[in-house]
Amino acid sequence: MSNIVYLNGEYVAADEAKISPNDRGFLFADGVYEVAKYYYGKAFRFQDHLDRLNRSLKEIGIEYDTEKLEAVFMELIQKNDMADKHAGIYLQISRGTAKRSHHFPDEIAPTVYAYAFDLPSATEKLENGIKVITRDDIRWQRCDIKSVSLLPNTMLYNEAHQSGAGECILIRDGKVTEATHSSVLCVKNGIVVTRPLSNLILPGITRKVIMELCAANNIPVEERPYSEEELYEMDEVFIAGTGSEICPVVQIEDQLLGNGKPGEITRLLQKLFFELV
Repeated sequence: MSNIVYLNGEYVAADEAKISPNDRGFLFADGVYEVAKYYYGKAFRFQDHLDRLNRSLKEIGIEYDTEKLEAVFMELIQKNDMADKHAGIYLQISRGTAKRSHHFPDEIAPTVYAYAFDLPSATEKLENGIKVITRDDIRWQRCDIKSVSLLPNTMLYNEAHQSGAGECILIRDGKVTEATHSSVLCVKNGIVVTRPLSNLILPGITRKVIMELCAANNIPVEERPYSEEELYEMDEVFIAGTGSEICPVVQIEDQLLGNGKPGEITRLLQKLFFELV
């Protein structure tokens, strides 16, 4: 039985959903996306995801009323029998279909596509931690926009996958930015360290939650650039994202981090995060 997806105002079987080959999302990666997580039928930080989506749409000049999406997402959860599990909703909005041109066409309707999928917590990784690799950040200069143009991300993550690692941490001009599909946070001398928001990183929702948890629990935070050399010297490193949740990093390339086990502050933040969930 085919899953039910949402496409341009209709709920249809996934194998019946059709998008024009002249859609600008296909031709130019001219669109944005979001991924929200539902824990047993309840959305986690939905408004934050909606706010980020609206910002991405505004930055690339697509007009679309996103207020209906909460009901659309819930309908997808229900129609696909996912209210009793951990599930994700993927949403993509492209500029729409038009004759191929490098300028933005006037008055075309956006293409809006969404589907539900299983998104269980990666229990073993959350418990034991993962290995990561590091690579040069070869992405564009507007990483704050959640663009569907993810070829550099997928190329770099594929290198991690092929080397048996769980993520790839990105380095630009000698400084850590983020990972291919997650934020990077570290701990040094009891202080959580993370790069400040800018055009070079995505404003992660889970990152935002962690900052709130730190503030509420008197865990000091420094938002500052830090080097690749500092990364190897951190007491703890973890990645954070809607799918990753809060996942410890225990090895960078061939070097174990500390004793090769998740650190105390990482464990505390995991505990606080899942209590909030």
